[in-house]
Amino acid sequence: MLNSIRRLFFFLSLLLVFVGCNQAKKPLVKSPNILFAIMDDATYKHMSAYGCTWVHTPNFDRVANNGILFNRAYTPNAKCGPSRANILTGRNSWQLEEAGNHWAYFPTKFKVFTEVLAENGYKVGYTGKGWAPGRAFNEDGTKRDLLVQSYNENVLSPPTSGISITDYAENFNEFLSEKGEEPFFFWYGGWEPHRSYEYGSGIAKGNKKLNDIEDSEIFEFWPKNDSIRTDLLDYAYEIEYFDKQLGKMIDKLEAAGELSNTIIVVTSDNGMPFPRVKGQEYEYSNHLPLAIMWQEGIEYKGRQIDDVVSFIDFAPTFLELAGVDVNDTGMKPLTGKSLGDIFYAREEGIIDSTRNTVLIGKERHDVGRPDDQGYPIRGIIKDNFLYLHNFKTDRWPAGNPETGYLNVDGGATKTVILNQIEDGSLTEYWKLSFGKRPQEEFYDLSKDPGCIENLVSNTDYNSSKERLKAELFDRLKQQGDPRVSGQGDVFDSYKYADKRGVHFYSRYMEGDSSLVWSWVNDSDFQNLDSLKASSEQVKINE
Repeated sequence: MLNSIRRLFFFLSLLLVFVGCNQAKKPLVKSPNILFAIMDDATYKHMSAYGCTWVHTPNFDRVANNGILFNRAYTPNAKCGPSRANILTGRNSWQLEEAGNHWAYFPTKFKVFTEVLAENGYKVGYTGKGWAPGRAFNEDGTKRDLLVQSYNENVLSPPTSGISITDYAENFNEFLSEKGEEPFFFWYGGWEPHRSYEYGSGIAKGNKKLNDIEDSEIFEFWPKNDSIRTDLLDYAYEIEYFDKQLGKMIDKLEAAGELSNTIIVVTSDNGMPFPRVKGQEYEYSNHLPLAIMWQEGIEYKGRQIDDVVSFIDFAPTFLELAGVDVNDTGMKPLTGKSLGDIFYAREEGIIDSTRNTVLIGKERHDVGRPDDQGYPIRGIIKDNFLYLHNFKTDRWPAGNPETGYLNVDGGATKTVILNQIEDGSLTEYWKLSFGKRPQEEFYDLSKDPGCIENLVSNTDYNSSKERLKAELFDRLKQQGDPRVSGQGDVFDSYKYADKRGVHFYSRYMEGDSSLVWSWVNDSDFQNLDSLKASSEQVKINE
């Protein structure tokens, strides 16, 4: 009996050694490459994969069809600088001090995932627009590039005056030629479809027609006329230009044999550069396109996902897939949650029922108010409802009229709405885009994605509104938001990093001739007193 036990023990010992040897010989999984392609100012509805007929995005669609299309992806802050800071840090903008503002000095204390990847064997680079606009420095005062290495030397002759001269695809080729055998992370930051546009280019050069856009496809907060249709077609043409450069990059990866193990992410930083969208915190401001493809890692392709995902989820996703322990990165604790479970799932629709909420908000975007003040908002999207809390209702949400509403980029649609004045009265279009707002807004996104009908006073929705409000403020307290702890004015005290625009309001009112306002038109500056607009005319949704 004793000999039998000894023989059994010996056999089990050999088995464990055999298994251990086999595990040791198992080949390591190759770290995936990552191509992160981000448009500058595009709303989710305007990709053909989402059903848009007047914007053609075959390469975005290719990524979606061979990977995953996300139907409910949101940025926490609908402006370039803070949105990109959310991506890089995995944290909401109210957790980022100065970097929660637009045109900020990026705090040295916040390490970003691209720097971590570079420390862990990845070749990291970018072309076009990286984290911007803003300034970043190391502790010793030297310039800090959050995306590690710029590839912007190659230029071309663009098809319109509004499109960047950067040769994105050729810069990507140069990056690939330098990277060697290590895995890579590359950020393709297209400047398109950011304004300004070459007016009429969508028709003249994109072979588009005014009747391509039906009345129902023009958001209800804009008039339906040919000037706005033309503006939208110019926007569409620039999205298509971005998509063509993406296609060249995908083809290059395929030719190089790198496509199968490259995660391709395609998205935008915030909504389209039109009134009541970019720089605001409504559905079309924050709801963005997102498609992700990874041939080796996403087995069940062509799925559409309805989980609510946030831009703060990108950092933990990329670190997880690169095999980096988030606890060993030196980054501040991540608020986001990895999307890895969605990649590996078989199902579509809802994968994780607890992934059903996103927080949004903003502080200072563009200047133009007295003392460079911002317009603080916090909001929550859950159960197809949007609750917004406006903290400073005496301020102008889009910027002051007399200084051109600087938080709305100049363009044909803005001009049309600013001119929508009848008998000295301001129209509803004007009020929706530029008017002052009440403290609370509440919208049923399933019925009203344009966020036109404020339901705050509708008693049928009172319990839903109070539930979301309570959850919003509870989460903000957990995340240490200064705005809800009584310290919110700190965001107005942070320096504006573009010295040309500091103290814009006072300098403009005093006639400072050195001021520039390249992102708005001279005709955007509006004197409401001359229009005899009463205080009641500039308020909406009360």
